[in-house]
Amino acid sequence: MSKRAASLLLALILAATMVPVFSQGEGYGWTMYVYTDNGKTLNVRSSPSTGNNVIGRLNFGAAVSVRMTMASGWTCIDYAAGDGGVAYVQSRFLVDYQPGYRPQPQPVVTPVPSSDGTAADIAAMNAEFRSAQKVSPFIVVARPTRASGWVNLRWAPSMQTEVISTCRQGKELTVLTAMNNWYQVEDPSTGMIGFISRQYVYRK
Repeated sequence: MSKRAASLLLALILAATMVPVFSQGEGYGWTMYVYTDNGKTLNVRSSPSTGNNVIGRLNFGAAVSVRMTMASGWTCIDYAAGDGGVAYVQSRFLVDYQPGYRPQPQPVVTPVPSSDGTAADIAAMNAEFRSAQKVSPFIVVARPTRASGWVNLRWAPSMQTEVISTCRQGKELTVLTAMNNWYQVEDPSTGMIGFISRQYVYRK
């Protein structure tokens, strides 16, 4: 091999070793996909925190362009409606492969709790359970009697059962099951499931 050919080969080898190689976790712009356990949409938020900051939703299986992942459990993505063209989603709902199966949300049957209430209370609660009907999930909004108040999310469809959470004015919930006087709902921000009186919500 001539000296000139050897020099050219050495230059090509050096050039190849200088090409930067980025892993998926470096830089930004790699693609990931939405994968929610129940097949629902994923909230897109203006900041990496839960609250009243939802600016859009991504469908199950949607491709997203990732800018960076954060140790706090959030991922920054390209999003035209976001501040500066970026927004945030929870990292646990992103996967690096195209999901091929969309699970369908199923209503969760809550067992009748033991109760110290009266026989009438228990009978009324049982009547609510018997009236339960599976529905296509839809959104309702909490409407307390006072704007500064809240609506109780309960463990079972009775005013005598334990309160497991409270919903402020405007809180959105997903209905899983409809009853005569109650809804079985899921809080999309926490995944908590409970029962809420129909008189304190309205359909979005």
